[in-house]
Amino acid sequence: MGCGSSSDCGGCPSQSSGCGGGAPQQPQDLTAPLHELSSVKHVIGVVSGKGGVGKSSVTSLMAITMARKGYKVGILDADITGPSIPKMFGIKEKAYADEIGMYPVKSKGGIDVMSVNLLLENDTDPVLWRGPILGNVVKQFYTDVIWKDIDYLFVDMPPGTGDVAITVYQSLKLDGIIIVTSPQDLVSMIVEKAVKMADLMQVPIIGVVENYSYFHCPDNGKDYQIFGESHIEEILQKYGLLLLNRLPIDPTIANLCDQGDIESIEKTNLENVSLPE
Repeated sequence: MGCGSSSDCGGCPSQSSGCGGGAPQQPQDLTAPLHELSSVKHVIGVVSGKGGVGKSSVTSLMAITMARKGYKVGILDADITGPSIPKMFGIKEKAYADEIGMYPVKSKGGIDVMSVNLLLENDTDPVLWRGPILGNVVKQFYTDVIWKDIDYLFVDMPPGTGDVAITVYQSLKLDGIIIVTSPQDLVSMIVEKAVKMADLMQVPIIGVVENYSYFHCPDNGKDYQIFGESHIEEILQKYGLLLLNRLPIDPTIANLCDQGDIESIEKTNLENVSLPE
């Protein structure tokens, strides 16, 4: 006996902590179930340690890339207070729900999208909810939405390591994450936070996309490092991470996002990225 007090562990306050008198308890599984009518093969989180690195655009480009390869793709917009996916895809239709569940809205290219902006009366209405409510909404987008025959569900995460990120890591059955960064040393430092969080939550890291890596001047054909020299190699070597690609600063992408026509982009520059099969 571990405590030496009694052979009967029933009612002992130390029982839940796995004392020597009983078998140690397994960590609680907090994974949320999908809707009974949903079918999702792979869930991929797209994360960043801070805002402003183009995470939503990388999420969109990854979704477009996989859709063009013939896969059925969905995007769960988990950035509840700053949703931008519907705007980038030009989706104006509102999502709806019935007694069975909620239904995502299809983009022009056939990508299923669920975002809080598809539920608000006006796109510019602010979402004034505290952390636990935000986390519950994201979980509902996973459990209550009917995701039909999805090969890859991309989760556009909010920046940082707050309530929503914790909910996604704990509640969604993630196959892995893609970390988005930009060249500055400050951002590279924050990438380490995302790496360490993934390690703590035991979620595989598929690789890193360095966005805004350079600007290719169409006039002289030269590349310019607008944000300075990249420091990503140090992080990649330190943690044994794969660099998926370096994406340039591209005014064309910005214009297409503003026009709600991101799906008309000719090349995503992510065509060679390999995801779990």
